[in-house]
Amino acid sequence: MSQATESWPRIALIGGGQMARALIGGWVARGAPAPSIAVADPIAAQRDWLAAAYPRVRLHADNEAAARDADVWVLAVKPQLLRAAVRPLAALATQQRPLVLSIAAGIRAADIRRWLGGEVGVVRAMPNRPALIGAGISALYAEPGLDAAARQLAGRLIEAVGAVVWVGAEGHLDAVTAISGSGPAYFFLLIELLEAAALAEGLAPAVARRLAIDTAAGAAALAQTSADDPPTLRQQVTSQGGTTAAALAVFDAADLRGIVARAVAAAARRSRELADEFGRDS
Repeated sequence: MSQATESWPRIALIGGGQMARALIGGWVARGAPAPSIAVADPIAAQRDWLAAAYPRVRLHADNEAAARDADVWVLAVKPQLLRAAVRPLAALATQQRPLVLSIAAGIRAADIRRWLGGEVGVVRAMPNRPALIGAGISALYAEPGLDAAARQLAGRLIEAVGAVVWVGAEGHLDAVTAISGSGPAYFFLLIELLEAAALAEGLAPAVARRLAIDTAAGAAALAQTSADDPPTLRQQVTSQGGTTAAALAVFDAADLRGIVARAVAAAARRSRELADEFGRDS
């Protein structure tokens, strides 16, 4: 990987959607010079939004124009579009040998490296939607042989939108996708259901929504800061014969634990299927 002349590397984002926007905002807030960031997106409206939000970021309709001379290529396109986006960059990748950081869900590192000519180091990241407000949790996987400096740089770039954990096996990213990648939707559903139940009990709509959202936020904050684990925290709220126990008994009777386990397994399985589908060369 070529060395940047600044404390921040020269970064090319392939794709200028919401996650790319979040990353740019995080990098700039942490001191990255906007002109060191180039973004390629074929959609003029995306480029117009970025031009208004970050006037000094360099914008391109062409991927190669953005990637040229960059130290890091961040692949931020939809998985089904990734192969078509990066294969034309193979010659440039062989010449520059950038660090490639992919946030495209499901596409395996070996497929990305093959499409780019085999001469690049690849790190995969699985962020989740709260990254849009800097509150994400991202899991990263680095191919064997990637040096510590490259791993550190990849982690630093993704930390701009939230916390980072590393997994030691690429296959674990399918579980990550099922837990934290898809996970916000599970919590949004629970908030939605709590709000609906509150309405059914006669609470005003504004009160129902506030109670559902703030209860979820408070419970998460307590779990994050407490020395006690989630089962202990649950037990602390549950008095024998009380209201919480009555509600949890209904969950147990409906096999909520089994439902969640099956749902996560289905999401992980679908992640593997999509990797097989979108990783093919034809």
